[in-house]
Amino acid sequence: MDIIQAIILGVIEGATEFLPISSTGHMIVASQWLGLPQTEGNKAFEVIIQLAAILAVVANYRDRFILNAINIDLWKKVVLAFIPIGLVGLLLHKQIKAMFTVEIVAIMFIVGGLVFLVIEYFQKHRQQPVQCLEDMTYRQAGWIGIAQILALIPGTSRAGASIVGALLVGLSRKASAEFSFLLALPVMLAASGFDLLKHYQDFTGANFAVLAAGFVVAFISAWLVMRLFIQFLERFTFVAFGVYRILFGALLLWVV
Repeated sequence: MDIIQAIILGVIEGATEFLPISSTGHMIVASQWLGLPQTEGNKAFEVIIQLAAILAVVANYRDRFILNAINIDLWKKVVLAFIPIGLVGLLLHKQIKAMFTVEIVAIMFIVGGLVFLVIEYFQKHRQQPVQCLEDMTYRQAGWIGIAQILALIPGTSRAGASIVGALLVGLSRKASAEFSFLLALPVMLAASGFDLLKHYQDFTGANFAVLAAGFVVAFISAWLVMRLFIQFLERFTFVAFGVYRILFGALLLWVV
């Protein structure tokens, strides 16, 4: 992998990780387009750019890390929502890996897109009761965590599953996205930590200029996309993402 390829993958990871469009599917397409095989070294690179995306959450929501009663209560809800996917992922990680095919990714892209369109159809004139994260209950956080289990199916999108769950239990579009951002921290730390333990030896002899380029670009793009995504949701719905998912899923099936 050269620096140009690292920059392209960094942009894609940062731009898609926090949107409800599955970074996995886009990384598959990008890797094939760039002619990059799924070597252990390239998998290790993906861990690095995921860590950069995690750091972007911290940078964008650093005020949430100030220890006060409100923030501590919110992080308790984040931990509660993380528990279901953490347990299921730990127990069934081998079965989940076995499900990883381009066909499944493509189908789940389409299914997820249809779900967003259906939800927006029924909720387009409804005022959601929870407009800010401080008003979310522990029960709502628990249901969001259960919904996020679906993200273990390749192509579903972690952000998409958690946002759908949040919309269904009464969070506004903005609050749903923001909780999804925060919920990404324990999920991605657990997944990246697990992958790092598996691939740490692959960093020996790695081109650190390539790793650094991917890390910096992934951080900047993730930081920027999160901000733009929130601004977008203040004016628009998730319909555009639903349509995009359906079209991208159809493209994947056609490529296969």
